[in-house]
Amino acid sequence: MTQFELLDKDKTTGRYTFLLKNSTPAMANAIRRACRELVPTMAVDTVEFAKNSGALYDEMVAHRIGLIPLSTDLKSYNEQHKCKCEGEGCQSCTLKLTLKEKGPGTVMSDALKSADPKVIPVHGNMPITKLLKGQELQLVATARLGTGKEHAKFSPGLVWYTYKASIKVNNNHPQFEEYKDKFPPRAFKGGKLDASLIEKHNLFEACDGINKDIAEVTYDEKNFIFHVEPWGQLSPKDILRTAIDKIGDQLSEVQEHLA
Repeated sequence: MTQFELLDKDKTTGRYTFLLKNSTPAMANAIRRACRELVPTMAVDTVEFAKNSGALYDEMVAHRIGLIPLSTDLKSYNEQHKCKCEGEGCQSCTLKLTLKEKGPGTVMSDALKSADPKVIPVHGNMPITKLLKGQELQLVATARLGTGKEHAKFSPGLVWYTYKASIKVNNNHPQFEEYKDKFPPRAFKGGKLDASLIEKHNLFEACDGINKDIAEVTYDEKNFIFHVEPWGQLSPKDILRTAIDKIGDQLSEVQEHLA
């Protein structure tokens, strides 16, 4: 039975590392693609300008605003094509953000004021444009739920996996001194290769193929190490849970068509 096991949390990057047990490459890749392409997040989709006397064209400013990650509340908003308004745009599927700034100074992402305190720029220090004295920027941006399959700005983060690896080291091999400089420095402790350090720093690929009599790496094709590094719209747990739900929805659709 396929299972997930949490291995590590990185507070600096927000990255979660999971172990996917008793699975297949097809399932692992389906989960990876679902995380990147099917999990909906909020992002600015259209921008209406009232004033823009800065150096950047409207299109460039709009493009930059569209790429600003917005914290996402999946319970409060519907995807537009599934909303009761039938894609017209209502409070259940869209959100307005306003910006009104005067120069001189750099306009940062925290200048975007949201009508919903739950949906705001994740990073308030992302530069949008620079205004000189007397220049102004006024606009209204409309955000909606979308998926990475539509546009990269809706993607919730970076997701990748590798086969679970293990390594056996032999520091007493007669050719150890000849090959030791070919191994990464972080793999050593007290002048000897340390299997626990190789695992901690994920140096399997760096050690593989140098000399299998000194360091032999093996890969388990039924267990996968998953890394989920979010951009900030959703937590890794929400990304993974939503991705699995989306895969379930697709399988249900296939089953209905076959029936």
